[in-house]
Amino acid sequence: MKTLIAPGLAVMCLFAGSLSFAKPVREKAIFAGGCFWCMTPPFEKLNGVLEVISGYAGGAGENPTYEDYAQKNYVEAVEITYDPSKISYEELLDVYWTQIDPTDAGGQFCDRGPQYRPAVFYLDQRQKLAAEGSKLQMEKSGRFDKPFATEITAFKNFYPAEDYHQDYYKKNPLKYKYYRFSCGRDRYIEKVWGPDITRHPSAENIPHYSRQELKKKLTAIQYNVSQENGTEPAFNNEYWDNHREGIYVDIVSGEPLFSSADKYDSKTGWPSFTRPLEPDNITEKADKGFFMTRTEVRSKHADSHLGHVFKDGPPPTGLRYCMNSAALRFVPKEELEKQGYGKYSRLFK
Repeated sequence: MKTLIAPGLAVMCLFAGSLSFAKPVREKAIFAGGCFWCMTPPFEKLNGVLEVISGYAGGAGENPTYEDYAQKNYVEAVEITYDPSKISYEELLDVYWTQIDPTDAGGQFCDRGPQYRPAVFYLDQRQKLAAEGSKLQMEKSGRFDKPFATEITAFKNFYPAEDYHQDYYKKNPLKYKYYRFSCGRDRYIEKVWGPDITRHPSAENIPHYSRQELKKKLTAIQYNVSQENGTEPAFNNEYWDNHREGIYVDIVSGEPLFSSADKYDSKTGWPSFTRPLEPDNITEKADKGFFMTRTEVRSKHADSHLGHVFKDGPPPTGLRYCMNSAALRFVPKEELEKQGYGKYSRLFK
C-alpha cells in the first residue's frame, strides 16, 4: 500500500531540515526612576513590552543584594525587554519621563539617596542619541521649572533583584498602592502632566474587602475588634508590652498609623501612643456607648475600629491613644524598606 502525501506537505518534509523560522526580535532598555516597584507597572502594560525586571544597575562589584546595593553604588532600575516592531525605544522614553521627577538628582519623591537617582542607561549609540534628544525635547517643553538632573550614561551592568521585588504591585497590591500614594509620586505626576496621566489609584481608592472576605482574611479577634467595634482583653494581647522599634499599620489596609517612638506604658494593658504617626490616616468619632461619651479612633481608608483617645496622656500632647493590638500589625524597623515603608526608617536612625 502506498502512502499518499499531499504535494505541499511533501515539499515541507523535503526541506524541513533547511527551514528556519524567524524569532521575534527583542531589544532591551534600562531605566532608573526611584523605587523599582513603581517603575514596573507603567511599562508592563504597554503593547510590545515583553518583560520588565526590577534590579540594580551601574554599580561596582558583582551580585548586589537589597542589603548592600547602595553601598556598591548601584541604583534601582528596571530592565525592559520589548519588541521594536510594536513599540519603539523613543516611545518607551516618552513613558519614562512621565513617571519621574527628572529634575531631582538626590532621589525620587520620598526615597532619598543616590541609589534612587533617575538615569537612562543606553546600550548603544542609537539609544544614546535617542535619549539625549528626548531629554532635550522634554527640557524645552516648559513643563519643568528646574534644570534636568537625569543622567544619560552608558550601560555597565544590571542584576535582577530578589524574587519578592518582582511584580511587587501584584503580590502586595494594598501596600503598593498606599506606598505609591503616600510617597507623593502620583501627586507630582498629576501636577506636571494632568489628571489623565495618573495610572494608579490613590489611597482613597484602596479597594474594600467584603465582610465574607474579611472573615477569611482576619482572625476572629481581629474581625471582632476592627469590624464590630470590639475590645480585646487587657494585658492579653499582642502589642501591649511590645518594646521593639518600628511602626504600627492597619490590619486591613496597611496604612501607617502609629510609631514605637510615640508608644508608652499607660499601665492599662493596651498599646498606647501619645500621637498618631500619620494624622491624616486617623478619624475620630463620638462614641456614646457604655453610658458615657468617648472619642473613638478609626483608620481613615480601611475604616477599621482601632480604639479610643483620652486626654490623660503624658507630655508633649497630653493624649492617650489607647489602641487594640488586634486592629494593628507591627512592622519592625529592619523590615520597613522591604515592606514598602522605607520613608519611616529615618525615625529610627
